[in-house]
Amino acid sequence: MNATVTTTAPAGDKTDHVPVTNALSFDIEDWFHMVEIEAVADPRCWPDLDSIVERYTEWIVQTVTEAKVTATFFILGWIAVRYPRLVKLIADNGHELATHSYWHRKVYELTPESFRQDMQQSIDAIESAGGRRVLGFRAPSFSITPGTEWAFDVLHEVGLRYDASLFPARRGHGGYPCPAGPHAFTGAPSGQPMPELPMSVMRVAGARVAFSGGGYLRLLPPWLIRRGFNQLNRRGIPAVVYLHPRDFAPDCPRVPMPPLRRFKCYVGLGGTEEKLRMLLRHYRFDTCAAVVGVDDKR
Repeated sequence: MNATVTTTAPAGDKTDHVPVTNALSFDIEDWFHMVEIEAVADPRCWPDLDSIVERYTEWIVQTVTEAKVTATFFILGWIAVRYPRLVKLIADNGHELATHSYWHRKVYELTPESFRQDMQQSIDAIESAGGRRVLGFRAPSFSITPGTEWAFDVLHEVGLRYDASLFPARRGHGGYPCPAGPHAFTGAPSGQPMPELPMSVMRVAGARVAFSGGGYLRLLPPWLIRRGFNQLNRRGIPAVVYLHPRDFAPDCPRVPMPPLRRFKCYVGLGGTEEKLRMLLRHYRFDTCAAVVGVDDKR
């Protein structure tokens, strides 16, 4: 596979063939780290549940490494403690280690102090397992929302260099109005800027629609996903892919949940592998740190 092929638009979608480097990322959590699902809400039950995170993360690492692409892995601290070998595998294959929190709790439900403790605990666990510095953070469920700008000051306090938590469209657990591409977020109480890599959205009939990650990518057809990439890349804006191990798992365990949530969690699981391979064939990718312009120098 050639991951540096210039984009080619699907029929009816023109592109300027601009070789933009997009961001490839994976949120490393297990299937039971879903938010607001009563059957798996208590962390005390997690060790007793069947796990899929090792098997599918190993496949992800192999697939992107074989494609000669370097990706960012936003890892739960809980996963790093339980599966340190997995973190080392990611690091040993040259990929970026980043944090997805420790307990997968929504930021807007935490206090600054509890968020600080969670962040430091996750960073320590990931760095201890992988032997590499953690530079970036993605909030569970993109849960930095208006009113939680204090979180950026906490990220500075714990030594992080960039954030990838803002979702510039309305969604169930997040949503924050912000520019479409990498930018400096200056809305923290301290005013100290933080490099931000927001989630990608495209324009469809005037609406802002996510297309390049999670359930959005699983649901949408490949031609529409490529239209989103081309729409952003024509403007010189990188698209951000985010996927989870469970997005590739047709055998993902099922637990009781409302019908709409069940649809969102399980739609399209059998097609995600081919969609990822399609993106690797047609677009350039690198880590989130590289795309946002951050290095590991202190």
